[in-house]
Amino acid sequence: MLTFYLRDGLIAEIEKKITEAFEVFDRESNKTVDGREIGCIIRSLGCFPNEAEVQELLAKIEEPDGFVHLENFLRVMTEVLLDRRFQPIPEDVILHAFEALDENKCGYITKEDLVKHLTEEGERFTQEEMEDMLVVALDPETNTLHYRDYRTKLVVDETKIFPFNV
Repeated sequence: MLTFYLRDGLIAEIEKKITEAFEVFDRESNKTVDGREIGCIIRSLGCFPNEAEVQELLAKIEEPDGFVHLENFLRVMTEVLLDRRFQPIPEDVILHAFEALDENKCGYITKEDLVKHLTEEGERFTQEEMEDMLVVALDPETNTLHYRDYRTKLVVDETKIFPFNV
């Protein structure tokens, strides 16, 4: 019986956090958001799905008019958070990914190589995403990405984003 009450309280806490995140993007205050905002909302909740996974979730909840209603989002995201899906990528995996792009094994990646890899291969960055990243990632003096330093900016402390005991 105690477990039921603890779980019930946990679900209420999770639903409150989801609702608060959703409301930030609910510009009309009508419990709906544009489907294009769902990836941002999901990531603001400490989940890190790739774009295909966002589209898969969106297919479950998006209305024909392109909007998502809070009650549908709440149902799906509560399950996602309880299942702890879309966890952050560990620091060693991030480092390994950067090392794979560093063909000369010199500890940095040039702006040109970074742009090429991130806009032409795999899950491609948009021009806006690329510009946003370059502003914070590149050393302004050398115009390179020193990835051993930069990776620490990409690591997520799960206790700060997912403080629930599931």
